Amino acid sequence: MTTNEPYDLRKVLAELKNEPGQYHETDKEIDPNADLAGVYRYIGAGGTVKRPTQEGPAMMFNNVKGFPGSRVLIGAIASRKRVGMILHHDYKTLGHLLNDAVNHPVQPVTVSKDQAPAQEVVLKATDPDFDIRKILAAPTNTEQDAGPYITMGVVYGSSPDNKQSDVTIHRMVLEDKDTIGMYIMPGGRHLGAFLKEYEAINEPMPITINIGLDPAIAIGATFEPPTTPLGYNELQVAGALRDEPVQLVQGTTVNQLGIARSEWIIEAEILPNTHMQEDINTNTGFAMPEFPGYDGLANPAVNVVKIKAVTHRKDNPIVQTTIGPSEEHVSMAGIPTEASILSLVDRAIPGKVKNVYNAPAGGGKLMTIMQIHKEDEADEGIQRQAALLAFSAFKELKTVILVDDDVDIFDWNDVMWTINTRFQASRDIMVLEGMRNHPLDPSELPEYDPARIRIRGMSSKLVLDGTVPFDMKDKFERAPFKEMPNWEDYLK
Repeated sequence: MTTNEPYDLRKVLAELKNEPGQYHETDKEIDPNADLAGVYRYIGAGGTVKRPTQEGPAMMFNNVKGFPGSRVLIGAIASRKRVGMILHHDYKTLGHLLNDAVNHPVQPVTVSKDQAPAQEVVLKATDPDFDIRKILAAPTNTEQDAGPYITMGVVYGSSPDNKQSDVTIHRMVLEDKDTIGMYIMPGGRHLGAFLKEYEAINEPMPITINIGLDPAIAIGATFEPPTTPLGYNELQVAGALRDEPVQLVQGTTVNQLGIARSEWIIEAEILPNTHMQEDINTNTGFAMPEFPGYDGLANPAVNVVKIKAVTHRKDNPIVQTTIGPSEEHVSMAGIPTEASILSLVDRAIPGKVKNVYNAPAGGGKLMTIMQIHKEDEADEGIQRQAALLAFSAFKELKTVILVDDDVDIFDWNDVMWTINTRFQASRDIMVLEGMRNHPLDPSELPEYDPARIRIRGMSSKLVLDGTVPFDMKDKFERAPFKEMPNWEDYLK
């Protein structure tokens, strides 16, 4: 990085500012209620956001209406190429990088309060004028959202005996002056497993919600089982990606650790066996835009989080946010999923899967493209085995496209060329019925396919096999252009 300061979001941004077209800031006033997301939708959201949109720079809003002295950052990792720049790695092999980080973790370290800029200012919920809605510039992405949402908050939680800890990202809406509604997806997050233990003894669960973090933490936090099993704290992945331990600090009001170099830390407790209506303030029926590109439906029973304190940096603290369907979500969810798939296939069929890409069309979760290497006739069929392994590595995966290793998996034209010239629908489609998937996919409703979808979140999964049969390879050779190592000389 550019300085000898410890690794954090500000250090990343200082480096990013030196990369042309990757960072932009504005002093023009912006309303965090729908306007901020509405502007960035055009400038750089990408992903499955409603068109028109595009891939563009990270953007800092310095003048947020109603929140003097606070800034909002959006889109820091809303570009795979920018993630590569930040992590100093080829963007096409980031999945391999993360797989290596999981296997060579770097443990977090705990520092004292005087080494934790996130605790420079301490605001307690017992203060007479405390109101999280007036403190934290959390945007409302659309005018029908349930309220202002924390979308890039990393939640740190532990088991009741403190022997296991984990970090996860959830959608969290500001409900009133000291209350947050948190949606914990059933069966999919380690935080939920810890919460069940607390609920069994009817005690509140202490947590910290950490906002304004370097991208290594945001990306590392999104790993899921089986790659990172219960008790594997994904901050170890971030430490490996940065080659520097993540610094933690003891909370000021709760018995829990926070991320010392974050911009904000919300110290709170999840109440046991207590729930509330997510859109209780709006009754619109919607929560916020989610990664498949649709507005998520408001949950009638989200977990209730009571705030104990908010701490933050003194110097213009940054609220980091994202748009659910944007390219930023693809970076957070997709790259760790690629690593999970690579980890499993490398163990089961080493050398046969060269690379994988979880494309924006699936929001990083629902689709992967797998680049297959067949060496001889005995490898025929190994590509479909690889697809089944991908579904095993990540249960929310819905579609797998298989291509040969001469195809650029990051180029949709090349991928679709494969489906048009190396694929016959009568023999190259596999459909796996009645499997578990992601409940935010609106097609996964019993009324959509009553015969195969018993409950919401089930799906039929799809494999498109665009690989050439090994014994017919000679009929599918691409036009043999001459290799010209000096081609770039003609651009000078």
